[in-house]
Amino acid sequence: MSIAPPEVTLVETRRVSCDGADAIRGGDRFRPSALGHPRIYLEIDEHGYVDCGYCDRRFVLKGGPADGVDQASLPDISEGADPGHR
Repeated sequence: MSIAPPEVTLVETRRVSCDGADAIRGGDRFRPSALGHPRIYLEIDEHGYVDCGYCDRRFVLKGGPADGVDQASLPDISEGADPGHR
């Protein structure tokens, strides 16, 4: 059974960064990054998407092969992982 990723972000570049806290609003006593994870950089390959290994956020390249596809039908691909060897 495939489950859709918890969050999908459409991007226009193949290289993206993720810290798990981009959409978390900061407050007077805390910064959003305190609620995320270490910032990592990911590269989208020929599949047209990549998943963050920390927070499972999926980055989909606009106009790429995964754009407009049912995300639950795609395997998890963290950078460096081969979707053919699950």
